[in-house]
Amino acid sequence: MDKNPMELFQQEAPEVAVAFNNLIRAVAGSGGLDGKTKQLIYIAMKAAAGDDGAVRAHIPMAKQMGATREEVVDAILMTLTVSGIRGVVTCLPEVVRQFDNQKN
Repeated sequence: MDKNPMELFQQEAPEVAVAFNNLIRAVAGSGGLDGKTKQLIYIAMKAAAGDDGAVRAHIPMAKQMGATREEVVDAILMTLTVSGIRGVVTCLPEVVRQFDNQKN
């Protein structure tokens, strides 16, 4: 099985990966927004960029923080006015899959 992109990043550039992970922790630990809101914003930004892999990875985190199916769908739909339909058609199916399959 191929390594996921983050594992490959960590393997090929371990020092840069550590610095990146520290940046992520610093941003996640800032106190202006609660964790659920941060996850919803992150999902929307990644959906706007058409990054369905990042959206797929962050849906469980959003769910763990208490995000509902409706909230995650709305976050994806918010991208329509910014980046068009791409984020919706590439990312919305994963939201439906992960919320409708409650094993996740």
